[in-house]
Amino acid sequence: MIPDDLAQIDLRSMQVLVTVHDAGSFSAAAAQLDVSQSTVSYAIDRLRRAFGDPLFVRQGNGIAQTDKCGDLVSQAREMVNRMLAIAVPQEFDPVTAEGAVTLSCNHHERFLLLPALIAALRAAAPKVVLNVLESAVNGKQQLRENSADIVLGPVRILGEGYFRRRLFSDHYSCVMDADNPLATGELTLDRFREAAHVAVTHNGQWQALYFAALRERDIFLTPQLTLPSHDSIELMIAGTDLVATIPNRLARTYGGRLCVRRFPVHIPIEIDMYWTERTHKSGLHRWVRQLLADVTASRLNRSPDGCDDEQEFETPIRSDSS
Repeated sequence: MIPDDLAQIDLRSMQVLVTVHDAGSFSAAAAQLDVSQSTVSYAIDRLRRAFGDPLFVRQGNGIAQTDKCGDLVSQAREMVNRMLAIAVPQEFDPVTAEGAVTLSCNHHERFLLLPALIAALRAAAPKVVLNVLESAVNGKQQLRENSADIVLGPVRILGEGYFRRRLFSDHYSCVMDADNPLATGELTLDRFREAAHVAVTHNGQWQALYFAALRERDIFLTPQLTLPSHDSIELMIAGTDLVATIPNRLARTYGGRLCVRRFPVHIPIEIDMYWTERTHKSGLHRWVRQLLADVTASRLNRSPDGCDDEQEFETPIRSDSS
């Protein structure tokens, strides 16, 4: 027999619990859910009675979760996402469809793919809304908190319930002013090491893959300039001795304005598309994912993989750590 307090817990209460946990406060959760703070407090009080635990306790100016709360949030998140996955329509007609898709990525992917994706989306499904977020290094968190439906980037998102599809590969090149001494002659590692470097850090949260590869060769760089994104590199480098190491497909767009040299070490950059079980079978999201794969193949002059998302990765990505 299920106790009365536990039997009365509904899916809405589970969603409130997850939102409070992710938002870090009752007031922030209320704003996200577009309800009053008293509504949030009432839902949490019901859960406290049902599970015999305070769930959240005051800690300084914020709140901290109890051990039981952490376990319950994990179960509640899975429960909410499974119900949302069951509820989403699987049939989809792009001409008449309405809805929204939120895509998270950084400048590299936005610059290369989004103009073509937006044009294709507007032509085929004019009523569908596309929201674009900056991912930096927060892609997994954005998927977990349902603030993003699709994440693109050179990240590795591991754990139960995540799906992946490879979109394209890239590697590094160096860009510099045409008068930079490194613009002529062989660009060796020794010459590269002595250069004045620019690093893109995505607001201080990211270190490009080539740094680790160089450390393995006992090369430790100290950038002379750090930037939050790739989007202003050309303006910062022109007329200086600075050198930026960036994805080759992005570097080639500066051809004619900056000198582009191949990075001395080949380091692959794999750009993947990630999503979760919540949108895995949604007609709208499946269609947008395939559209993005088709646009990538066309835009970057490569053939499609020859399989759709469900064929390529039939089961969620699994790992011992997430």
